[in-house]
Amino acid sequence: MQLVRNFATVGAFTAASRVLGFARDILVAATLGAGPIADAFFVAFKLPNLFRRLFAEGAFNSAFVPLFARARAEEGDAGGEAFASAVLAWLLAVLLTVTAAGMLATPVLVLALAPGFEAEDTLSLTTLYTRICLPYLAAMSLVAFFSGILNTLNRFAVAAFAPILLNVVLITALVAAQAMGLAPAAAAAVLSVGVFVAGVLQALLLWRAVARADVRLTLARPRPSPRLKRLLLLGLPGVAAGGITQINIVVGTIVASYWPGAVSHLYYADRLYQLPLGVVGIAIGVALLPDLSRRLRAGDVGGALWTQNRALEFALMLTLPAAAALIVVPFEIVVTLFERGEYGRDDAAMTAAALSAYGFGLPAFVLIKVFSPSYFAREDTATPMAFAGISMVVNVAGSIGLALLLAEDGLAHVGIAAATSLAGWVNALLLFVGLVRRGDFRPDATLGWRALGFLAASLALMIAAALIAQGLDAWFFASGTLTATLALGLLVAGSVAIFAVVCEVSGAMGVRDLIRAFRRG
Repeated sequence: MQLVRNFATVGAFTAASRVLGFARDILVAATLGAGPIADAFFVAFKLPNLFRRLFAEGAFNSAFVPLFARARAEEGDAGGEAFASAVLAWLLAVLLTVTAAGMLATPVLVLALAPGFEAEDTLSLTTLYTRICLPYLAAMSLVAFFSGILNTLNRFAVAAFAPILLNVVLITALVAAQAMGLAPAAAAAVLSVGVFVAGVLQALLLWRAVARADVRLTLARPRPSPRLKRLLLLGLPGVAAGGITQINIVVGTIVASYWPGAVSHLYYADRLYQLPLGVVGIAIGVALLPDLSRRLRAGDVGGALWTQNRALEFALMLTLPAAAALIVVPFEIVVTLFERGEYGRDDAAMTAAALSAYGFGLPAFVLIKVFSPSYFAREDTATPMAFAGISMVVNVAGSIGLALLLAEDGLAHVGIAAATSLAGWVNALLLFVGLVRRGDFRPDATLGWRALGFLAASLALMIAAALIAQGLDAWFFASGTLTATLALGLLVAGSVAIFAVVCEVSGAMGVRDLIRAFRRG
Protein backbone atom coordinates (compact mmCIF):
# COMPACT_ATOMS: atom_id res chain seq x y z
CA MET A 1 0.00 0.00 0.00
CA GLN A 2 1.07 3.57 -0.61
CA LEU A 3 1.20 4.45 3.08
CA VAL A 4 3.71 1.66 3.82
CA ARG A 5 5.87 2.81 0.94
CA ASN A 6 5.78 6.38 2.22
CA PHE A 7 6.76 5.19 5.71
CA ALA A 8 9.62 3.22 4.19
CA THR A 9 10.86 6.13 2.07
CA VAL A 10 10.89 8.67 4.86
CA GLY A 11 12.17 6.13 7.36
CA ALA A 12 15.05 5.01 5.14
CA PHE A 13 16.36 8.52 4.50
CA THR A 14 15.81 9.52 8.13
CA ALA A 15 17.71 6.42 9.26
CA ALA A 16 20.59 7.34 6.94
CA SER A 17 20.58 10.86 8.36
CA ARG A 18 20.60 9.55 11.94
CA VAL A 19 23.46 7.14 11.20
CA LEU A 20 25.47 10.01 9.74
CA GLY A 21 24.40 12.00 12.78
CA PHE A 22 26.02 9.36 14.96
CA ALA A 23 29.25 9.72 13.01
CA ARG A 24 29.02 13.49 13.43
CA ASP A 25 28.39 13.26 17.17
CA ILE A 26 31.24 10.80 17.64
CA LEU A 27 33.54 13.40 16.06
CA VAL A 28 31.97 16.19 18.13
CA ALA A 29 32.54 14.25 21.35
CA ALA A 30 36.14 13.49 20.43
CA THR A 31 36.80 17.12 19.44
CA LEU A 32 34.84 19.12 22.03
CA GLY A 33 34.31 16.61 24.87
CA ALA A 34 31.66 17.48 27.46
CA GLY A 35 33.03 20.67 29.01
CA PRO A 36 32.27 24.42 28.81
CA ILE A 37 33.10 24.75 25.10
CA ALA A 38 30.82 21.85 24.21
CA ASP A 39 28.11 23.38 26.41
CA ALA A 40 28.51 26.69 24.57
CA PHE A 41 28.20 25.14 21.12
CA PHE A 42 25.24 22.93 22.04
CA VAL A 43 23.29 25.87 23.42
CA ALA A 44 24.12 27.90 20.29
CA PHE A 45 22.96 25.04 18.09
CA LYS A 46 19.86 24.43 20.20
CA LEU A 47 17.89 27.39 18.84
CA PRO A 48 18.13 26.58 15.10
CA ASN A 49 17.90 22.87 15.83
CA LEU A 50 14.68 23.49 17.75
CA PHE A 51 13.20 25.20 14.69
CA ARG A 52 14.35 22.34 12.48
CA ARG A 53 12.46 19.85 14.62
CA LEU A 54 9.44 22.06 15.17
CA PHE A 55 8.97 23.04 11.52
CA ALA A 56 10.76 20.53 9.30
CA GLU A 57 9.48 17.56 11.28
CA GLY A 58 5.81 18.30 11.49
CA ALA A 59 4.43 21.49 13.02
CA PHE A 60 4.48 23.70 9.90
CA ASN A 61 3.21 20.82 7.77
CA SER A 62 0.44 20.23 10.29
CA ALA A 63 -1.07 23.60 9.37
CA PHE A 64 0.11 24.04 5.78
CA VAL A 65 -0.50 20.60 4.25
CA PRO A 66 -4.29 20.41 4.81
CA LEU A 67 -4.81 23.98 3.56
CA PHE A 68 -2.56 23.53 0.53
CA ALA A 69 -4.31 20.23 -0.29
CA ARG A 70 -7.71 21.93 0.02
CA ALA A 71 -6.64 24.79 -2.26
CA ARG A 72 -5.51 22.31 -4.91
CA ALA A 73 -8.71 20.27 -4.55
CA GLU A 74 -11.03 23.29 -4.78
CA GLU A 75 -9.18 25.49 -7.29
CA GLY A 76 -6.80 23.13 -9.10
CA ASP A 77 -3.04 23.46 -9.45
CA ALA A 78 -3.28 27.20 -10.04
CA GLY A 79 -5.12 27.71 -6.76
CA GLY A 80 -2.54 25.70 -4.88
CA GLU A 81 0.32 27.66 -6.44
CA ALA A 82 -1.34 30.98 -5.63
CA PHE A 83 -1.81 29.98 -1.99
CA ALA A 84 1.77 28.68 -1.69
CA SER A 85 3.17 31.84 -3.29
CA ALA A 86 1.24 34.00 -0.83
CA VAL A 87 2.60 31.95 2.07
CA LEU A 88 6.14 32.26 0.70
CA ALA A 89 5.86 36.06 0.47
CA TRP A 90 4.83 36.38 4.11
CA LEU A 91 7.32 33.75 5.22
CA LEU A 92 10.28 35.58 3.67
CA ALA A 93 9.22 38.89 5.20
CA VAL A 94 8.89 37.35 8.66
CA LEU A 95 12.15 35.43 8.38
CA LEU A 96 14.18 38.49 7.41
CA THR A 97 12.72 40.43 10.34
CA VAL A 98 13.21 37.62 12.86
CA THR A 99 16.78 36.89 11.74
CA ALA A 100 17.79 40.55 11.94
CA ALA A 101 16.19 40.93 15.36
CA GLY A 102 17.85 37.73 16.54
CA MET A 103 21.28 38.98 15.50
CA LEU A 104 20.79 42.14 17.56
CA ALA A 105 19.34 40.32 20.55
CA THR A 106 21.70 37.33 20.60
CA PRO A 107 23.00 37.97 24.15
CA VAL A 108 19.41 37.99 25.41
CA LEU A 109 18.64 34.74 23.56
CA VAL A 110 21.71 33.11 25.09
CA LEU A 111 20.67 34.11 28.59
CA ALA A 112 17.15 32.86 27.90
CA LEU A 113 18.40 29.44 26.78
CA ALA A 114 21.19 29.12 29.36
CA PRO A 115 20.61 31.45 32.32
CA GLY A 116 22.91 29.28 34.42
CA PHE A 117 26.02 30.12 32.40
CA GLU A 118 28.15 32.30 34.68
CA ALA A 119 31.67 32.26 33.23
CA GLU A 120 32.28 35.25 30.96
CA ASP A 121 34.22 33.12 28.45
CA THR A 122 31.34 30.64 28.14
CA LEU A 123 28.83 33.43 27.60
CA SER A 124 30.94 35.18 24.95
CA LEU A 125 31.62 31.92 23.08
CA THR A 126 27.94 30.98 23.16
CA THR A 127 26.99 34.41 21.80
CA LEU A 128 29.53 34.12 18.97
CA TYR A 129 28.46 30.61 17.99
CA THR A 130 24.77 31.56 18.14
CA ARG A 131 25.23 34.52 15.79
CA ILE A 132 26.95 32.27 13.27
CA CYS A 133 24.25 29.60 13.49
CA LEU A 134 21.24 31.91 13.60
CA PRO A 135 20.58 32.18 9.81
CA TYR A 136 19.94 28.43 9.92
CA LEU A 137 16.54 29.39 11.36
CA ALA A 138 15.49 31.05 8.12
CA ALA A 139 16.86 28.23 6.00
CA MET A 140 14.99 25.56 7.99
CA SER A 141 11.73 27.47 7.79
CA LEU A 142 12.05 27.56 4.00
CA VAL A 143 12.92 23.87 3.98
CA ALA A 144 9.74 23.18 5.99
CA PHE A 145 7.68 25.20 3.51
CA PHE A 146 9.09 23.41 0.45
CA SER A 147 8.77 20.03 2.22
CA GLY A 148 5.08 20.68 2.87
CA ILE A 149 4.49 21.21 -0.85
CA LEU A 150 6.37 18.05 -1.79
CA ASN A 151 4.68 15.94 0.89
CA THR A 152 1.24 17.04 -0.32
CA LEU A 153 2.24 15.91 -3.82
CA ASN A 154 3.27 12.53 -2.34
CA ARG A 155 6.94 13.22 -3.03
CA PHE A 156 8.72 12.38 0.20
CA ALA A 157 12.19 11.34 -0.94
CA VAL A 158 13.94 14.70 -1.46
CA ALA A 159 12.52 16.27 1.69
CA ALA A 160 13.58 13.21 3.70
CA PHE A 161 17.05 13.34 2.12
CA ALA A 162 17.70 17.00 2.93
CA PRO A 163 18.82 16.51 6.59
CA ILE A 164 21.59 14.22 5.35
CA LEU A 165 23.28 17.33 3.94
CA LEU A 166 23.55 18.81 7.44
CA ASN A 167 25.47 15.81 8.72
CA VAL A 168 27.70 15.60 5.64
CA VAL A 169 28.68 19.28 5.94
CA LEU A 170 29.28 19.10 9.71
CA ILE A 171 31.35 15.93 9.40
CA THR A 172 33.44 17.66 6.75
CA ALA A 173 33.89 20.68 9.02
CA LEU A 174 34.97 18.51 11.96
CA VAL A 175 37.44 16.51 9.89
CA ALA A 176 38.91 19.75 8.55
CA ALA A 177 39.18 21.20 12.08
CA GLN A 178 40.99 18.10 13.32
CA ALA A 179 43.28 18.02 10.29
CA MET A 180 44.27 21.64 11.00
CA GLY A 181 44.86 20.87 14.66
CA LEU A 182 42.44 23.56 15.86
CA ALA A 183 41.77 24.05 19.56
CA PRO A 184 38.25 23.08 20.75
CA ALA A 185 37.01 26.69 20.80
CA ALA A 186 38.14 27.31 17.20
CA ALA A 187 36.80 23.91 16.10
CA ALA A 188 33.39 24.84 17.53
CA ALA A 189 33.46 28.07 15.49
CA VAL A 190 34.17 26.08 12.31
CA LEU A 191 31.32 23.76 13.24
CA SER A 192 28.99 26.74 13.60
CA VAL A 193 29.90 27.94 10.10
CA GLY A 194 29.10 24.43 8.89
CA VAL A 195 25.59 24.71 10.36
CA PHE A 196 24.97 27.90 8.36
CA VAL A 197 26.29 26.41 5.11
CA ALA A 198 24.24 23.24 5.56
CA GLY A 199 21.04 25.24 5.98
CA VAL A 200 21.60 27.11 2.73
CA LEU A 201 22.31 23.89 0.84
CA GLN A 202 19.16 22.20 2.17
CA ALA A 203 16.96 25.17 1.20
CA LEU A 204 18.42 25.23 -2.32
CA LEU A 205 17.91 21.48 -2.73
CA LEU A 206 14.23 21.66 -1.74
CA TRP A 207 13.59 24.76 -3.87
CA ARG A 208 14.95 22.90 -6.88
CA ALA A 209 12.80 19.84 -6.10
CA VAL A 210 9.65 21.98 -5.94
CA ALA A 211 10.50 23.54 -9.30
CA ARG A 212 11.00 20.11 -10.84
CA ALA A 213 7.58 19.08 -9.50
CA ASP A 214 6.10 21.76 -11.81
CA VAL A 215 4.96 23.95 -8.94
CA ARG A 216 5.44 27.55 -10.07
CA LEU A 217 5.98 29.90 -7.16
CA THR A 218 6.03 33.66 -7.57
CA LEU A 219 7.06 36.46 -5.23
CA ALA A 220 4.76 39.40 -4.63
CA ARG A 221 3.99 41.91 -1.91
CA PRO A 222 2.60 40.08 1.17
CA ARG A 223 -1.16 40.50 1.30
CA PRO A 224 -3.65 39.10 3.84
CA SER A 225 -6.28 36.52 2.84
CA PRO A 226 -8.74 34.22 4.59
CA ARG A 227 -6.58 31.15 3.92
CA LEU A 228 -3.47 32.86 5.29
CA LYS A 229 -5.40 33.84 8.39
CA ARG A 230 -6.49 30.22 8.74
CA LEU A 231 -2.87 29.09 8.33
CA LEU A 232 -1.81 31.41 11.13
CA LEU A 233 -4.60 30.20 13.41
CA LEU A 234 -3.63 26.59 12.77
CA GLY A 235 0.12 27.14 12.75
CA LEU A 236 0.69 28.95 16.02
CA PRO A 237 -0.84 26.27 18.25
CA GLY A 238 0.68 23.62 16.01
CA VAL A 239 4.17 24.82 16.89
CA ALA A 240 3.47 24.13 20.54
CA ALA A 241 1.52 20.92 20.02
CA GLY A 242 3.59 19.29 17.28
CA GLY A 243 6.94 20.07 18.90
CA ILE A 244 6.19 19.46 22.56
CA THR A 245 9.04 16.97 22.84
CA GLN A 246 11.54 19.56 21.61
CA ILE A 247 10.09 22.32 23.78
CA ASN A 248 10.46 20.07 26.80
CA ILE A 249 14.08 19.44 25.87
CA VAL A 250 14.69 23.20 25.71
CA VAL A 251 13.23 23.54 29.19
CA GLY A 252 15.68 20.84 30.23
CA THR A 253 18.54 22.83 28.68
CA ILE A 254 17.60 25.93 30.65
CA VAL A 255 17.59 24.01 33.92
CA ALA A 256 20.73 22.04 33.00
CA SER A 257 22.75 25.20 32.38
CA TYR A 258 23.07 25.61 36.16
CA TRP A 259 25.23 22.44 36.40
CA PRO A 260 28.55 22.29 34.48
CA GLY A 261 28.58 19.61 31.79
CA ALA A 262 24.89 18.79 32.18
CA VAL A 263 23.98 20.43 28.84
CA SER A 264 26.51 18.25 27.02
CA HIS A 265 25.49 15.02 28.75
CA LEU A 266 21.84 15.65 27.90
CA TYR A 267 22.76 16.50 24.31
CA TYR A 268 24.62 13.23 23.73
CA ALA A 269 21.81 11.22 25.36
CA ASP A 270 19.25 13.11 23.29
CA ARG A 271 21.12 12.33 20.08
CA LEU A 272 21.06 8.60 20.84
CA TYR A 273 17.37 8.28 21.55
CA GLN A 274 16.58 10.55 18.61
CA LEU A 275 17.63 7.74 16.23
CA PRO A 276 14.60 5.51 16.85
CA LEU A 277 12.40 8.56 17.38
CA GLY A 278 13.48 9.94 14.00
CA VAL A 279 13.27 6.70 12.06
CA VAL A 280 9.87 5.68 13.43
CA GLY A 281 8.07 8.69 14.89
CA ILE A 282 9.00 11.30 12.35
CA ALA A 283 8.53 8.97 9.37
CA ILE A 284 5.02 8.16 10.59
CA GLY A 285 4.19 11.76 11.48
CA VAL A 286 5.25 13.09 8.08
CA ALA A 287 3.68 10.34 5.96
CA LEU A 288 0.50 9.83 8.01
CA LEU A 289 -0.86 13.40 7.85
CA PRO A 290 -1.29 13.62 4.04
CA ASP A 291 -2.83 10.13 3.94
CA LEU A 292 -5.35 10.92 6.70
CA SER A 293 -6.16 14.28 5.09
CA ARG A 294 -6.97 12.62 1.76
CA ARG A 295 -9.10 9.89 3.35
CA LEU A 296 -11.10 12.27 5.54
CA ARG A 297 -11.61 14.69 2.64
CA ALA A 298 -13.04 11.76 0.63
CA GLY A 299 -15.30 10.71 3.52
CA ASP A 300 -13.41 7.43 4.04
CA VAL A 301 -13.69 7.31 7.85
CA GLY A 302 -13.21 3.55 7.99
CA GLY A 303 -10.03 3.81 5.95
CA ALA A 304 -8.73 6.54 8.24
CA LEU A 305 -9.31 4.34 11.31
CA TRP A 306 -7.56 1.41 9.61
CA THR A 307 -4.59 3.65 8.74
CA GLN A 308 -4.30 4.89 12.32
CA ASN A 309 -4.33 1.35 13.73
CA ARG A 310 -1.68 0.09 11.35
CA ALA A 311 0.50 3.17 11.96
CA LEU A 312 0.30 2.52 15.71
CA GLU A 313 1.26 -1.13 15.16
CA PHE A 314 4.25 -0.07 13.09
CA ALA A 315 5.32 2.38 15.78
CA LEU A 316 5.07 -0.15 18.62
CA MET A 317 6.90 -2.85 16.68
CA LEU A 318 9.98 -0.66 16.21
CA THR A 319 9.81 1.55 19.30
CA LEU A 320 9.33 -0.91 22.16
CA PRO A 321 12.52 -2.92 21.47
CA ALA A 322 14.53 0.29 21.02
CA ALA A 323 13.26 1.62 24.34
CA ALA A 324 14.08 -1.69 26.04
CA ALA A 325 17.67 -1.52 24.81
CA LEU A 326 18.15 2.10 25.92
CA ILE A 327 16.85 1.25 29.39
CA VAL A 328 18.91 -1.92 29.94
CA VAL A 329 22.28 -1.33 28.24
CA PRO A 330 22.80 2.46 27.91
CA PHE A 331 26.35 2.40 29.32
CA GLU A 332 27.57 -0.13 26.76
CA ILE A 333 26.05 1.92 23.94
CA VAL A 334 27.56 5.22 25.09
CA VAL A 335 31.03 3.80 25.80
CA THR A 336 31.20 2.22 22.36
CA LEU A 337 30.01 5.25 20.42
CA PHE A 338 31.50 8.22 22.25
CA GLU A 339 34.41 7.28 24.53
CA ARG A 340 37.45 8.64 22.73
CA GLY A 341 39.50 11.85 22.52
CA GLU A 342 38.19 14.57 24.85
CA TYR A 343 35.29 12.35 25.98
CA GLY A 344 36.12 10.05 28.92
CA ARG A 345 34.61 7.20 30.95
CA ASP A 346 33.05 9.53 33.53
CA ASP A 347 31.31 11.44 30.74
CA ALA A 348 30.02 8.13 29.37
CA ALA A 349 28.55 7.17 32.74
CA MET A 350 26.75 10.50 33.10
CA THR A 351 25.36 10.34 29.56
CA ALA A 352 24.25 6.72 30.00
CA ALA A 353 22.22 7.59 33.10
CA ALA A 354 20.31 10.26 31.17
CA LEU A 355 19.88 7.94 28.17
CA SER A 356 18.19 5.31 30.33
CA ALA A 357 15.74 7.93 31.63
CA TYR A 358 14.98 9.05 28.06
CA GLY A 359 14.43 5.39 27.11
CA PHE A 360 11.39 5.17 29.36
CA GLY A 361 9.81 8.06 27.44
CA LEU A 362 10.70 6.95 23.91
CA PRO A 363 7.40 5.11 23.23
CA ALA A 364 5.48 8.18 24.38
CA PHE A 365 7.44 10.51 22.10
CA VAL A 366 6.61 8.26 19.12
CA LEU A 367 2.95 7.92 20.12
CA ILE A 368 2.67 11.72 20.07
CA LYS A 369 3.80 11.60 16.43
CA VAL A 370 1.17 8.93 15.71
CA PHE A 371 -1.79 10.58 17.45
CA SER A 372 -1.17 14.24 16.55
CA PRO A 373 -1.85 13.90 12.78
CA SER A 374 -5.36 12.68 13.58
CA TYR A 375 -6.10 16.10 15.06
CA PHE A 376 -4.19 18.06 12.42
CA ALA A 377 -5.91 16.26 9.53
CA ARG A 378 -9.20 17.59 10.93
CA GLU A 379 -7.66 21.08 11.16
CA ASP A 380 -7.75 20.92 14.96
CA THR A 381 -4.54 22.23 16.48
CA ALA A 382 -6.14 23.86 19.52
CA THR A 383 -6.76 20.58 21.37
CA PRO A 384 -3.18 19.28 21.02
CA MET A 385 -1.96 22.71 22.10
CA ALA A 386 -4.02 22.49 25.30
CA PHE A 387 -2.59 19.05 26.01
CA ALA A 388 0.88 20.40 25.25
CA GLY A 389 0.37 23.11 27.84
CA ILE A 390 -0.50 20.54 30.51
CA SER A 391 2.53 18.49 29.55
CA MET A 392 4.71 21.59 29.70
CA VAL A 393 3.67 22.28 33.28
CA VAL A 394 4.54 18.70 34.22
CA ASN A 395 7.92 18.99 32.52
CA VAL A 396 8.91 22.31 34.07
CA ALA A 397 7.87 21.30 37.57
CA GLY A 398 9.44 17.86 37.19
CA SER A 399 12.71 19.17 35.73
CA ILE A 400 13.24 21.65 38.56
CA GLY A 401 12.07 19.31 41.31
CA LEU A 402 13.90 16.17 40.19
CA ALA A 403 17.08 18.07 39.27
CA LEU A 404 17.27 19.59 42.74
CA LEU A 405 16.45 16.23 44.33
CA LEU A 406 19.24 14.40 42.46
CA ALA A 407 21.78 17.25 42.41
CA GLU A 408 23.51 16.06 45.61
CA ASP A 409 24.36 12.79 43.86
CA GLY A 410 25.64 14.66 40.78
CA LEU A 411 22.68 13.44 38.70
CA ALA A 412 20.68 16.63 38.21
CA HIS A 413 20.65 16.01 34.46
CA VAL A 414 19.03 12.59 34.99
CA GLY A 415 16.15 14.28 36.80
CA ILE A 416 15.69 16.55 33.79
CA ALA A 417 15.61 13.59 31.40
CA ALA A 418 13.13 11.73 33.62
CA ALA A 419 10.84 14.77 33.74
CA THR A 420 10.93 14.99 29.93
CA SER A 421 9.86 11.35 29.66
CA LEU A 422 7.08 11.82 32.21
CA ALA A 423 5.78 14.87 30.33
CA GLY A 424 5.83 12.87 27.09
CA TRP A 425 3.65 10.16 28.58
CA VAL A 426 1.18 12.72 29.93
CA ASN A 427 0.88 14.29 26.48
CA ALA A 428 0.54 10.95 24.66
CA LEU A 429 -2.16 9.67 27.00
CA LEU A 430 -4.15 12.91 26.73
CA LEU A 431 -4.01 12.75 22.91
CA PHE A 432 -5.12 9.10 22.90
CA VAL A 433 -8.01 9.60 25.33
CA GLY A 434 -9.13 12.70 23.41
CA LEU A 435 -9.30 10.79 20.12
CA VAL A 436 -11.19 7.87 21.65
CA ARG A 437 -13.73 10.13 23.36
CA ARG A 438 -14.41 11.99 20.12
CA GLY A 439 -14.82 8.75 18.21
CA ASP A 440 -11.91 9.60 15.93
CA PHE A 441 -9.92 6.51 16.91
CA ARG A 442 -10.97 2.98 17.87
CA PRO A 443 -8.27 0.37 18.55
CA ASP A 444 -9.19 -2.78 16.64
CA ALA A 445 -8.68 -6.39 17.78
CA THR A 446 -5.61 -6.87 15.58
CA LEU A 447 -3.88 -3.91 17.19
CA GLY A 448 -4.67 -5.26 20.67
CA TRP A 449 -3.15 -8.71 20.32
CA ARG A 450 -0.20 -7.49 18.30
CA ALA A 451 0.59 -4.83 20.94
CA LEU A 452 0.61 -7.54 23.63
CA GLY A 453 2.95 -9.62 21.47
CA PHE A 454 5.34 -6.70 20.96
CA LEU A 455 5.34 -6.03 24.71
CA ALA A 456 6.18 -9.67 25.51
CA ALA A 457 8.93 -9.67 22.90
CA SER A 458 10.39 -6.46 24.35
CA LEU A 459 10.52 -7.97 27.85
CA ALA A 460 12.34 -10.99 26.41
CA LEU A 461 14.73 -8.62 24.65
CA MET A 462 15.53 -6.81 27.91
CA ILE A 463 16.48 -10.08 29.61
CA ALA A 464 18.54 -11.24 26.63
CA ALA A 465 20.33 -7.89 26.29
CA ALA A 466 21.27 -7.85 29.97
CA LEU A 467 22.67 -11.40 29.81
CA ILE A 468 24.58 -10.79 26.58
CA ALA A 469 26.06 -7.52 27.88
CA GLN A 470 27.17 -9.25 31.07
CA GLY A 471 28.90 -11.96 29.06
CA LEU A 472 30.69 -9.39 26.88
CA ASP A 473 31.62 -7.09 29.77
CA ALA A 474 35.37 -7.32 29.16
CA TRP A 475 34.90 -6.62 25.46
CA PHE A 476 33.09 -3.38 26.21
CA PHE A 477 35.22 -1.94 29.01
CA ALA A 478 38.67 -3.56 28.92
CA SER A 479 39.45 -3.61 25.21
CA GLY A 480 39.80 -1.16 22.36
CA THR A 481 37.21 0.60 20.26
CA LEU A 482 37.13 -2.11 17.59
CA THR A 483 36.41 -4.86 20.12
CA ALA A 484 33.72 -2.77 21.81
CA THR A 485 32.10 -2.12 18.42
CA LEU A 486 32.09 -5.82 17.67
CA ALA A 487 30.53 -6.50 21.09
CA LEU A 488 27.81 -3.92 20.45
CA GLY A 489 27.09 -5.52 17.09
CA LEU A 490 26.72 -8.95 18.72
CA LEU A 491 24.51 -7.44 21.42
CA VAL A 492 22.22 -5.81 18.86
CA ALA A 493 22.06 -8.89 16.65
CA GLY A 494 21.28 -11.24 19.54
CA SER A 495 18.64 -8.96 21.02
CA VAL A 496 16.92 -8.39 17.67
CA ALA A 497 16.89 -12.13 17.02
CA ILE A 498 15.19 -12.80 20.36
CA PHE A 499 12.61 -10.08 19.67
CA ALA A 500 11.88 -11.44 16.19
CA VAL A 501 11.48 -15.01 17.45
CA VAL A 502 9.03 -14.02 20.19
CA CYS A 503 7.05 -11.89 17.71
CA GLU A 504 6.86 -14.84 15.33
CA VAL A 505 5.88 -17.37 17.99
CA SER A 506 3.29 -15.09 19.58
CA GLY A 507 1.79 -14.26 16.20
CA ALA A 508 2.25 -10.53 16.77
CA MET A 509 4.15 -9.92 13.55
CA GLY A 510 6.10 -12.38 11.44
CA VAL A 511 8.50 -12.05 8.56
CA ARG A 512 5.74 -13.08 6.16
CA ASP A 513 3.52 -10.27 7.47
CA LEU A 514 6.23 -7.68 6.82
CA ILE A 515 6.97 -9.00 3.33
CA ARG A 516 3.26 -9.02 2.49
CA ALA A 517 2.83 -5.42 3.68
CA PHE A 518 5.72 -4.12 1.61
CA ARG A 519 4.61 -6.06 -1.47
CA ARG A 520 1.24 -4.30 -1.19
CA GLY A 521 3.14 -1.02 -1.18
